Parts: sequence; structure tokens; C-alpha cells
Amino acid sequence: MSMINIFAEGASRHVGYVEIFTVDGTADRRMDGAGDIQRGESGFVVALQHRGAGAITQGNREVALTAGDFVIFEAARPFDVRSEGRLVCFVVPRHALGLSDPDLRRLTGATVRGDQGLGALVSSFLSELAAGGADWEPEVGERLAGKAMDLLAGLVAEQLPHHQGGDTEGARPALLGRIKSFILENIADPDLTPESIARAHHLSVRYLHKLFQDEELTVGRLIQRCRLEKCRDELGRGGPSGPGVSAIAQRWGFSHPAQFTRAFRAAYGMSPSSWRAAAHDADATG
Repeated sequence: MSMINIFAEGASRHVGYVEIFTVDGTADRRMDGAGDIQRGESGFVVALQHRGAGAITQGNREVALTAGDFVIFEAARPFDVRSEGRLVCFVVPRHALGLSDPDLRRLTGATVRGDQGLGALVSSFLSELAAGGADWEPEVGERLAGKAMDLLAGLVAEQLPHHQGGDTEGARPALLGRIKSFILENIADPDLTPESIARAHHLSVRYLHKLFQDEELTVGRLIQRCRLEKCRDELGRGGPSGPGVSAIAQRWGFSHPAQFTRAFRAAYGMSPSSWRAAAHDADATG
């Protein structure tokens, strides 16, 4: 059996950061994406039997697939495909779900049924993703890729109940640091949310929340605290002739003035207007 580099043939396409390729008709082929997948980044493949029946072999493991079933395996190693119908493969960077090598090995080679439980939901969504991906705008593709990662994260949590993300001791703090810097750089954006942060870092929302589970604040609370601190500092500098409270709140990502006032009072024990007046009085007497 000859080895075919499907990426070199240009047979793949992208929906966000998920790479997709298909094998149509009767096929008996060896695929090899090593060194090409995600620009050499170690990843994993979700192989979905979209129509007909088939089998995937990697190393000494072979799994049989019927329509709707899928299997997860390492992307960087060659794999043999036998298919009658259509097989769709989704190539995903490993860090999107925080999979460690042991976690990936535990997931590899087990057929996930596409007609029951969470597997049915994942199978249905991936089928739609494969069918419509060519028509979506890039931003929509990024959002859909994120939704796919959330569903896969749920499947990982179901199959690996103790999975907490596979970052090494050094990788997790580094990723958290990048995310926190991203939050500070984009704190004025009213659309900054856990969902947008996860998309920007090619993570599932579930895994993003797991990254923050041992932190002082959840990611949502961190966004709010950073915004409040920016507003508080500007209110303290501006004095009575400075921009209005609503304008300051909007500048730092708060879309609703009433919501901002409630959050500010809860954090600092007084309204934004009272904070501004107290800061001005302190400057005047100082």
C-alpha cells in the first residue's frame, strides 16, 4: 500500500483552526500528515464515517466504523483507511482540549457510537460542519470550530472522568499568562467574553474554564474586575469636569450603565459618582 500525503495534494480545507479532509468512494489508502498537520504541531484526528462503512488502522489497532461512528487518534502517525462511502477527518491541535499524551492514548482506538448519547450529538455536529464548511465566513468558521471543541471536550470529560487538561507544569502557567495578557490588551472590547477568548487561543470554553479553576477569579470575574479597575482609575483622575460616568463605563467595555453602577458599588462600596467626588475632594485638600 503506497503512502499518500493528503496535505501536499491540497485535499484539505479549514473551518477556523480545524482542518478537514475527506475520502470519498471505495478507498484503501495510507494517509500521512506527519510534519504537515497544523504546521508541525502535534494534534489529533477525529475520523467520522459520514456514509457507508469503513475501518481505520494505526499501528496494531484497527477500529470498524459504520455511518455516524467516529474514532480519535494521533495525527502525526500514519494511518490506514478502508472505506466504502465517505470518511471525513477533522484535524485538531492537541492544546485545544489540553490533551496529554496519556489522555490521548486512552482515547485512541475506541469507536464512539454515533447513534447514542453524547456521541450522537458530536457526530451530528461534525457532519454539519463537514457539509457546510466551504460556505462559511472565517469568523463564523472560528465560532463553529469553538463549538465543536466544546462538544469534544464534553466527550473527553465523559470518557476520561478525571481529565483536567494535560498541560505540563510549565505549559499551563505560560498559557494562563498569555490569556491574561490578552484580556488586558482587549479589556475595552465589549465583546470580550470567555467564548471570544477561547476562540482566539484555539481552546474549548470548557477547557478555558478549567485553566482558571485554581485561580482566585473565574475568567468572567477577571474580565469584570479589570474593567472596574480601569473605570475606577479614570474616575479618580478626571474630576467633575471629566467624561461622564456612562461614557467611562462604555469606554471600558460596559454596555449597560445600570449594570456598571451595580458592579462598581458591589466592588468598592459606593457609586461611581461618589467615588469621583471623594477622589476630587482628596485632591483638593491635598
